[in-house]
Amino acid sequence: MGPWLDAVVLGIPRGGMVVAAQVARVLGLRLDVVVAAKVCSPGSPEFAIGAVAADGEVLVNADSGFSAEEVRAFAGPAHAKATRSLAVFRAGSAPLELTRGAAIVVDDGLATGFTALAAVEYIRRCGATLVFLAVPVAAQGAAALIEPHVDQLVALEIPVQFASVGQFYARFGQTEDAEVVALLAEAANRPAGGATSL
Repeated sequence: MGPWLDAVVLGIPRGGMVVAAQVARVLGLRLDVVVAAKVCSPGSPEFAIGAVAADGEVLVNADSGFSAEEVRAFAGPAHAKATRSLAVFRAGSAPLELTRGAAIVVDDGLATGFTALAAVEYIRRCGATLVFLAVPVAAQGAAALIEPHVDQLVALEIPVQFASVGQFYARFGQTEDAEVVALLAEAANRPAGGATSL
């Protein structure tokens, strides 16, 4: 299996954890969580001016019209939210070891790509030597943003017309924190290398 023998699948909560759990189950790989949060424009909560990882490192959207200093100043609430979420999801468990290993970061889709990029760069800082990002769907701009930062981007669809991630799902409901915790617990109790079929 080469570099995949000790690979870790890392889901970006919350929806990305549902996809990541399936990837880990089918490939027989370990599952963990990687948390990053969008830093929103003060006047437009849907507009990402950047993203922040769990360690507080801030990624700046250079096209947002905000300076790096301004984005960092607005990142506090997003970082606090990411830290709280990670504590809930881990429920006291230590993160899986990533040093010198391969990591497959999984999300439910890429709209801007900034949250996923913050997660990918965080995983690099944790010591992963190979980082892949796998998503069912990605906007063209998000794919272009991400590709230079990963060893490979795997996206089932990169459509020309993209309004939101949800438009590509028959059901796109809210994933609750409890479901993320349950998925991690189930994966932790699964025998190592226990690949399954869908």
